[in-house]
Amino acid sequence: MAKYRIAWMPGDGIGQDVMEAARIVLDQLKLDAEYPLADIGWEFWRREGDALPPRTIDLLHTCQCAMFGAITSKPREEAAAELNPELRGKGLTYRSPIVRLRQQFDLYVNLRPCKAYPGNPLNHREGIDLVVFRENTEDLYAGVEFHPLPPDVRAALEARSPAMKAFQSSASEDLALSCRILSRRGCRRIVRAAFEYAQKRGYKSVTLVEKPNVVRETSGLITREARKIAAEFPAVPLWEANVDAMTMWLIKNPLEYGVLVTTNMFGDIISDLAAQLVGGLGFASSGNIGDGFAVFEPTHGSAPKYAGQYKVNPIATFLAAKLMLEWLGETEKAEVLEKAVAAVIKAGRARTYDMGGASTTIDVARAVAERL
Repeated sequence: MAKYRIAWMPGDGIGQDVMEAARIVLDQLKLDAEYPLADIGWEFWRREGDALPPRTIDLLHTCQCAMFGAITSKPREEAAAELNPELRGKGLTYRSPIVRLRQQFDLYVNLRPCKAYPGNPLNHREGIDLVVFRENTEDLYAGVEFHPLPPDVRAALEARSPAMKAFQSSASEDLALSCRILSRRGCRRIVRAAFEYAQKRGYKSVTLVEKPNVVRETSGLITREARKIAAEFPAVPLWEANVDAMTMWLIKNPLEYGVLVTTNMFGDIISDLAAQLVGGLGFASSGNIGDGFAVFEPTHGSAPKYAGQYKVNPIATFLAAKLMLEWLGETEKAEVLEKAVAAVIKAGRARTYDMGGASTTIDVARAVAERL
């Protein structure tokens, strides 16, 4: 029996390509693991009306963690139109399966390292080493949304908030509402995770990226809680920055920052910006981490036009596997994998089209495997 049971979720489009490449690398590492295939993605939505079938949830409960490729997500109307004819008109609503996984398994940390590996021609600047801690289960992604605005919800808002006067001339069917909901518990645990990581890895600061001067109640809550948590880590200073200013400072002075922590929507935006500083989404890995389960993935989309062409950069997936190895406690294998990836990037002989080369996804996998 294998030491590890890792759910294998290629998903859609190029997810299939990069996950095939990841297996080449993991097999070369001789990780003692089995990889049961888990159904997830657009085809299961079309055929079954569920992109994350119950059987997949059941399988995940038998695994320590999962590797995930990429997912196709579309707006509600487009998703409904692509259902098989016998499923249309039954009130089925598409929700992103990766968001559902984060919430169902309480994967509250979205860990997004962004490192500029030497020799990468796409680096914005050499020496960048940023880590984004994005709260993964709350905020605008919680799914508390309304359209049209129900009369009782509207009445409650008008009774409680003078700011609703600005919308009193609009009909309820002309109003849409998405709720930004943060909990004290959610704020505290993501900030604590960021400080623990910074202290353990030797990062010089933790920067809270929010907007408390405008979004006073929600950003205000996490700001207050971050200051309390920071008092427990006197060796790691807490910096605070407004999210709009942070997009500017990361371009101008990326070497000044170490660990960034923020809420779900701001984290989604900031982490993509940070990824571009180190080469783009082909280098952006992610860990969705809870207290007892985790899902690791590259952060790019499914790019259907490239599916099956083995054209895209698999390095983000290899770095996601490195995060998985660290989480499993396989720190030696994680270090060896990262060194192999860094060596291939620096050598510059195996490069996919985004890096100006002509190598295939599998060529890069084999180059990394040879370094291992």
